[in-house]
Amino acid sequence: MTQLHPEIADEQNFVNHAYDCLESSRTAAWRMRDMHEADLGGTFQARFERNAVDEALVKRLVELDLGDAALVFGRIDRDDPEIEGTEAFHIGRLAVSDEDREPVVIDWRAPVAEPFYRATGRDPMGLVRRRHFVVEGRSVLGLEDELFGEGHIGIGDDGLTSSQNELRGYSTLVASLERGRTGTLGDIVATIQAEQDEIIRSPQSGVLVVQGGPGTGKTVVALHRAAYLLYTHRFPLEDLGVLVIGPNRVFLRYIEQVLPSLGEAGIEQVVLSDLIPGVRVRGSDREATARVKGLPEMSRVIDRAIRDRERPLREDVTFPFRSGYVRLRAAETEAIIRGARRGQRRHNAARRHVENEIWSALAANWREADVTPEDVRSELRGRYEVREMFERMWPVLTPAQLLHDLFGSKALIRSASGNLLNEDEQQLLYRPRNESVDEVAWTAADVALLDDAREALGPRPNRLGKIDDADEIRTYGHIVVDEVQDLSPMELKMVSRRSLNGSMTVVGDIAQATGPSAPSDWEDVLEHLPTRREPRVIGLSVGYRIPQQIMNLANCVMAAAAPGLRAPESVRQGDADPRIISTEDVCSSVADEARRLSEELAGGSIAIVATDERCDELSDALDRNGIMHGRAAAGLGKGITVVPVSVVKGLELDGVIVVEPADIVESSDRGLRSLFVALTRSTRRLSVIHGRPLPESMISNSMSDPVAAHN
Repeated sequence: MTQLHPEIADEQNFVNHAYDCLESSRTAAWRMRDMHEADLGGTFQARFERNAVDEALVKRLVELDLGDAALVFGRIDRDDPEIEGTEAFHIGRLAVSDEDREPVVIDWRAPVAEPFYRATGRDPMGLVRRRHFVVEGRSVLGLEDELFGEGHIGIGDDGLTSSQNELRGYSTLVASLERGRTGTLGDIVATIQAEQDEIIRSPQSGVLVVQGGPGTGKTVVALHRAAYLLYTHRFPLEDLGVLVIGPNRVFLRYIEQVLPSLGEAGIEQVVLSDLIPGVRVRGSDREATARVKGLPEMSRVIDRAIRDRERPLREDVTFPFRSGYVRLRAAETEAIIRGARRGQRRHNAARRHVENEIWSALAANWREADVTPEDVRSELRGRYEVREMFERMWPVLTPAQLLHDLFGSKALIRSASGNLLNEDEQQLLYRPRNESVDEVAWTAADVALLDDAREALGPRPNRLGKIDDADEIRTYGHIVVDEVQDLSPMELKMVSRRSLNGSMTVVGDIAQATGPSAPSDWEDVLEHLPTRREPRVIGLSVGYRIPQQIMNLANCVMAAAAPGLRAPESVRQGDADPRIISTEDVCSSVADEARRLSEELAGGSIAIVATDERCDELSDALDRNGIMHGRAAAGLGKGITVVPVSVVKGLELDGVIVVEPADIVESSDRGLRSLFVALTRSTRRLSVIHGRPLPESMISNSMSDPVAAHN
């Protein structure tokens, strides 16, 4: 790759032409939108059609707004027997045509672009040449050619044959990896590798599991797959919807620009709690409690808790009616409850059935035959004791009311649990009922239970007994789940509940499983996901982000944390070894190291990673030393950010300072895995600062391997 490439000027002219065509498309879209805005009259049908056209134009304008992203990043030349020569296609972020509707740039997701990502020396897929552009905005800074065919066998400008180097556009890839991070995840559309492209273009149906170690790009690959599926299956996916579920809000802010940069701005990106309306998650559970709440048996506990609220009367009751009384016998209510349970799928919807049966039973017990159930209902429905009877027999409940009632009573927990949970597990569910349901500090582990209760209870009927479809759980045409290895069985059921057809992409790494319900293999995850089609598990084997020196240190921790799991192979050597700093004043050393890294990585992103409990102390120390920094709750930026180890998973930064590894290891039952996660967030520099003795796996590495040297 060189700026002196003989065709660089020609390619720059082509890129300029492509941008001119793009601007013409934008101008035409604005002109058409202005014409529609000027016409505000017409019939309802005309207004509806006008709004639909306007919506499409707005979406197109969003697609055409690239910001600083490069429009063109590659070219393929392939054999064309019809013209007895070669045919060239320029590959870019979106499709662009000229005034004659002739294609100028091919969308990276189009079938004709597939060889740009898949062709190898062994299988050139008809290519003669593949060219990678090094671009910055509209400027072509360099070109890298890979030649195919006899005499070339896939030799590129890096001088390596395909058998030596299976990476596509190696120099371009490394240049991209070594750019400074901005604090948000960028797309990899220009540097997608063959194993990543296989996942992106994999068929939509069924569950696709992507196993990838740190730095393999599994997150960004899953997001590109969402964009590819929308492009390929625009109808019906655009109407059915695509849902992306992330582990926390820091992560969502980190990935929020990827899909818009690919022209897909309508995809929902959420954490699980966003899917539960009207409930604020602001509490926390002990790890043992969260584990119990995540057990699959909790679904049956909730069903039994609902059944406990469907109760016949213990004694006969009478109510004043006209000149006498009507009687409801306890035995009749037993039959009514049995019938409601048998004939109705969900609890709240059955309330109307129970009421109607009771009115009928009361009317039948009146001494005169001309009284109808509606007569009894009209006279008695406003009486307090009647309403109280209904609430005792078959209350209309919200999920929050059900769980608040259940968890606040040891007797109710014991009744609902039966032999599903042992005594210790039942005790972990109990919490004193000190506040109203509106004041409960729900926890992350409660979210899936609330959702399960929502499904079992169903929406509350309105005054007319009707159910609003908007209150039903929404389903989606495709769902992407990141860090899926940290979801409990109940949370996996919650995700599955939102799948319309079983189409999912779930990504994660068993070695990085740190949740209370950490699985031992992917079968533990798949048993709780849709099974309409045979699931597929695809692994990413190459680590693109993490330099080999850092990976060597992290792998020693992984060997202790998850024996038998293989780490990804890093594609590049870094230019600096990790620094392991032993100190008596951890806070001061952290401040000094943060200042040093911010100078060395000018304009880069730096994270100080520590246990959640220590972050405030470190932030105060940075303030005392006059070091500007942010907190992860507000997102990541180019500067220094203090990040709790609980939310660092999935992030990538130029420099990382891991503080007191022994504290991280002791912070949870899977602390070694948390430490492995913390050590694998950096793309350029890693520092480890400790006052306590290092974990044994790190001591053996730092003493025997020059990758990590004490300072």
